[in-house]
Amino acid sequence: MATRAFSRLKHPFFASILIRNLRIVPIREPSLPVKPEVLASVPDYCKPFRLYHDGRPRGPLWRGKKLIGKEALFVILGLKRFKDDEEKLEKFMKTHVLRLLKMDIIAVLCELERQEEVALAFKMFRVIQKQDWYKPDVYLYKDLIIALARRKQMDDAMQLWEDMRKEDLFPDSQTYTEVIRGFLKYGSPADAMNIYEDMKKSPDPPDELPFRILLKGLLPHPLLRNKVKQDFEELFPERHVYDPPEEIFGRC
Repeated sequence: MATRAFSRLKHPFFASILIRNLRIVPIREPSLPVKPEVLASVPDYCKPFRLYHDGRPRGPLWRGKKLIGKEALFVILGLKRFKDDEEKLEKFMKTHVLRLLKMDIIAVLCELERQEEVALAFKMFRVIQKQDWYKPDVYLYKDLIIALARRKQMDDAMQLWEDMRKEDLFPDSQTYTEVIRGFLKYGSPADAMNIYEDMKKSPDPPDELPFRILLKGLLPHPLLRNKVKQDFEELFPERHVYDPPEEIFGRC
């Protein structure tokens, strides 16, 4: 069709040259054929990115920090500043803490727990309990009880534990584990066994980890350990309990 179009031109001389060139010049193959070797040498910037953590805060954590308002940050700094002066601390809480909104008060509580300022977090929790909008929440209890248990402040932890049980709230397995571990480190296996008995009354099925913590912490108390071991074997028949040799720990 192209040759017919060129043949109809008014100047036959130019038409003949164009037709000759079209017929002579062959259609060549690509000078750079695509080979597997070429595809293999793809630049690094075309390869998918590696999944690694570069040290910067991740998305959800970074957004969580941004949710803390200026007034909440001011209250956190003020509480930490006056924590050693009870009179100034009470005055600061009356003038600044009580006027915070609900979300700001909860944000202050969570941030104090994150910074391990458990004494201040305990005071903030008492303030929250007196608010009109307060409703019993097991997660508010859980985070603070775990923070107190990890700092071995078991008296305050047990106060919250009794309040939680009065409100008909049962903690989860993680809370039981941390409180039992705290009492064992505190040197009070009897209190650890009380928490264990409370755990068996929980409507949720027990987890394996609290039993493991008790079995390890009660090695110097064989009678208590045998009781926990029997319960563990009944609840987890496919699991095994490691009994260390008597020559290592000795008999009590």
